[in-house]
Amino acid sequence: MARLQLNKSSLAREQTQLKSYERFLPSLDLKRQQLMAERAKAREDVKRLEDEVSDLAQQVGAKLPMLAQKGIDLDGLVQLTDYNVKEVNVVGVKMPALDRIEVSVRPYSRLAKPHWVDAAAQLLHDMIEARLRVKVAEERVKIFDKAVATITQRVNLFEKVLIPRAKANIKKIRIYLSDEQMQAVVRSKISKRKHAQEAVS
Repeated sequence: MARLQLNKSSLAREQTQLKSYERFLPSLDLKRQQLMAERAKAREDVKRLEDEVSDLAQQVGAKLPMLAQKGIDLDGLVQLTDYNVKEVNVVGVKMPALDRIEVSVRPYSRLAKPHWVDAAAQLLHDMIEARLRVKVAEERVKIFDKAVATITQRVNLFEKVLIPRAKANIKKIRIYLSDEQMQAVVRSKISKRKHAQEAVS
């Protein structure tokens, strides 16, 4: 770091920097608060979606105990065939958002399979969708965590380093300039006294 110059132009530069830091800090802090609020919402979304997955799993167990039956092959009955995640801007941060989900049900003979396979297919379809939504919601929380950490570092940099340093520099320069001015006054008085004494003698 360059050595602090103790002069008026350096004082003006430090004062300008301090003003810009103090003007910029509130908007940074506001953004941090907005990000923290969005992160809290994202965490609630994850919890809600995990509860949905859990409810669906319980429904499968409660409504379809016959899934435990041997001899009825449901492997690959329902599959995630495609999905699309788009990017959305949330408080200046790029976030993933599910745009489209395609889940396919493998064709099966309704006569050859028991009647409850239809309900099983629908529940499995819903379960796949819900799990994918949880995955995307968890990714959003991770991104928010990172964004909050980054902006908190910036706020701390301004609050704890840049602003205090600028204030300390301003104080140091003012004290130095004040001392210089006082010394100049003293030198001036001494010089006048010497001139007066020389004039007398």
